[in-house]
Amino acid sequence: MLETSGRLLKLLALLQSHRDRDRSGAELAEQLGVSRRTLRRDIERLRELGYPVHAARGAAGYRLGAGASLPPLLLDDEEAVAVVVGLRTAAESTVTGIEEASLRALTKLEQVLPSRLRHRVATLHHATVRAGAAPAPKVSPDTLMAIAEACRRHERLRFDYAGPRTSSPAPHTPEPHVRTVEPHRLVSFDRHWYLVAWDVDRADWRTFRVDRLVPRTPTGPRFAPRALPDGDAATYLAHRLSSRAWPFRATVTLHESAAAVGDRIWPGMGVLEPVDDDRCLLHLGAGTPRDLAWMITSVDADFTLGESAPPELADALHAQAARSLQAIRRR
Repeated sequence: MLETSGRLLKLLALLQSHRDRDRSGAELAEQLGVSRRTLRRDIERLRELGYPVHAARGAAGYRLGAGASLPPLLLDDEEAVAVVVGLRTAAESTVTGIEEASLRALTKLEQVLPSRLRHRVATLHHATVRAGAAPAPKVSPDTLMAIAEACRRHERLRFDYAGPRTSSPAPHTPEPHVRTVEPHRLVSFDRHWYLVAWDVDRADWRTFRVDRLVPRTPTGPRFAPRALPDGDAATYLAHRLSSRAWPFRATVTLHESAAAVGDRIWPGMGVLEPVDDDRCLLHLGAGTPRDLAWMITSVDADFTLGESAPPELADALHAQAARSLQAIRRR
């Protein structure tokens, strides 16, 4: 299949490179290294995909018709719909400028889609409504590419970084300071972009919000990649987000195995620690005791509070239980 697709791409390129004249079947077959019979099958395949390949009368020649000047599109129906859906989603991305680029690409793509596929994607578009999402900070595609290149080349990255804004005693924008890191991976999480990297000055792993950093050029010397804790960048980021300095933290014992409740813990909610086949620990934090109580009970498992749990959490659980009982009595 890969060989056939590659040959079709080459055939399209040959037809596009000489649009002012017919290309003989013998010439095309020789350049592709196939038989005339295989060439005819490839021509039919291009036509099935919606490309107007015309055969010259009285001679075994071929020419690509008008409207096929765009780059080759060798996608089946499901692949084409998936690409269109992806482009429509990207049009609402948090990457600066990608909205317009996605819409331009979508317009070009729909021009070369066969009519049956244009109908399918139009039907899907008109029947779909995207619910409003919380505003998210925009990041520059140039910043993403600079970080990605440093990750790929294993080169140190220096950037100006501004921490989160504070609300007390008065809102202000913090002054950026220079950080030097060994970049590992970019992670897109909850409409935010993060860089997971080894902080050279602090000699430890750190995560950085990409919308708060401005890369400095050129990049630094190359480095040998380090082993990341937790195995992969996404898992490490989830653990970092769930274990940051929340005002209220707690560890509870869940009376089910970690494997049984793992799919009920969303990224950033908390960190599971297996104990045995019947128990696991859940370490989590939140801004208020009420949020802690809600997060714990949302796991839908029997639990026991650890000794280090804040007394406010017990009060919040009591209040939640009383509210639930009252609702049942009112019914």
